[in-house]
Amino acid sequence: MRRTGALALLSALAHSTLAAAESLPRGVGPEFAKFYTSKSTFTCIGNPSIILEPSQVNDDSCDCPDGSDEPGTAACAHIDPLSPEQPLPGSLTGTTNATNALPGFWCSNAGHVGSYIPFLYVNDGVCDYELCCDGSDESAHVGGVQCENRCDAIGKDHRRLEEERRQNKERSAKRRRTLVKEAREQRRRVEAKLGALKAELEGLEHKKADLQKRYEDIERSERNSMVKVKGQGGKLEILVNLAKNRISELRNALDKVLDQRDDLQDRVEQLEEILTKLKDEYNPNFNDEGVKAAVKSWEDYAAGQAGETKSDNLPDEDIMEMLKEDGETFGINWAEFESSDASDVDVVYNWEAYLPRPVNDFIREKINALRIWAMDNGILADNRSGANSESRQLTAAREALEAAKGDILSKTRSLEEQQRDLEKDYGPGDIFRALKGKCISSDVGEYEYELCWIDRTTQKSKKGHGNTNMGNFVRIDKDMADEEERADGKSLGKGERMVLRYENGQGCWNGPNRRTDVWLACAETDELWRVSESEKCVYRMEVGTPAACEDLQEPGPSVKDEL
Repeated sequence: MRRTGALALLSALAHSTLAAAESLPRGVGPEFAKFYTSKSTFTCIGNPSIILEPSQVNDDSCDCPDGSDEPGTAACAHIDPLSPEQPLPGSLTGTTNATNALPGFWCSNAGHVGSYIPFLYVNDGVCDYELCCDGSDESAHVGGVQCENRCDAIGKDHRRLEEERRQNKERSAKRRRTLVKEAREQRRRVEAKLGALKAELEGLEHKKADLQKRYEDIERSERNSMVKVKGQGGKLEILVNLAKNRISELRNALDKVLDQRDDLQDRVEQLEEILTKLKDEYNPNFNDEGVKAAVKSWEDYAAGQAGETKSDNLPDEDIMEMLKEDGETFGINWAEFESSDASDVDVVYNWEAYLPRPVNDFIREKINALRIWAMDNGILADNRSGANSESRQLTAAREALEAAKGDILSKTRSLEEQQRDLEKDYGPGDIFRALKGKCISSDVGEYEYELCWIDRTTQKSKKGHGNTNMGNFVRIDKDMADEEERADGKSLGKGERMVLRYENGQGCWNGPNRRTDVWLACAETDELWRVSESEKCVYRMEVGTPAACEDLQEPGPSVKDEL
């Protein structure tokens, strides 16, 4: 089968590469092996005109201007295009201002991952296991340093970590696919709601037009009708309404007069009590003409009151009876005098009952048309100008029309809101739509920081000093991150990253409004890693989320190869 053949081919290539590597000079990487295969001579990689003996390779003497003859020593570590020019004895160029043809010393790290290390690290007496786990960079044993080969253990740990990262990446990608599906479903719901609102608005517009026409027809018909509605009937009903209103006004006035009488009577009693006390308690030997005159006036007043015959006053009980509201069991029953639904003008139309219906309808239509023309041209007075003259039918038509207008306004606002939501940028695949309304938080020192997706960022004091708005969501940007990978994987790393901009937060003291840049990196779950203040009132949040992972496709079904 093809797979078995491929494995055999890879095994053979690995053995041949290993055999070739064993025959190469120390420190030569696999991509440069072709320059070191000759057994008779060596040609400088960057200077083909210079040909050396094989014994000059790795002899700890820099014979090639590009250092290609010393892949396994530090003899050419000084070569740097940025180094200053200086005489170099024995150098063909005379200076160190050159570029090394090799990227560094190659550590094959069998059992782990091969890598290049700087030439300065070669034979420096330090075991650089994190870069060269096989110890081949310290072959000279400078200072007696012996670097054992630790690639098996280090490679095992590396493969374990890589497997964990791979599994985390797969879980994160799976979670991302779930978010995309949720976002797609939510967008579909918004689109469906948008379509339903448009259909409802169209129906409401037709309904409004019908209600508007009905209201105008009823209003015109009643405005030009000679038969008046209740409250605007014949003379008797008008007189009854006037009398009823007048009696109500007199009753209210009498009630206010009684209140004033009681207040004045209370004041007189208080003054009489004061003067009586003054008369009884003043000192007649104290020669005060003003007090004596006041006492004398009081005695005259009291004598007059004692000799006065009281008139027959109306008892308060009778007055209270007069203040009672009229009704069926007390006072005047106004309902008996009010007209019925038909006014006295209805008598004029009794002759219609004796006419055939077609003739009756024809005459009524012509008379109404004539009245409408007369009313519109100011010949007849408009009897419908009163604010309280609406009939129940007209009131119902007006309320139905206003309700339809209110429904249209409400639906229009909802439609505009859904349209704005549909046009809003929720990131690639609308993925942040699935996170909208959700929040994550983290404790940092004396504060708790909270990020609400596509909403706001908040700083909450643990001492109960309230919350501070650090910014409201504005847009999604891209920016370059340049951070070293952390062992726990909670870092932005290097490369282009999504950044959510939150701006126009609460103002700082003597400073600008707060804003927050939320940097996103791939993670299996939503987690707020770090919060820092890069400058005054400008915050930086580093957040892990599956929404920032790569758009990996789900693995398809395996296909059996029968070749």
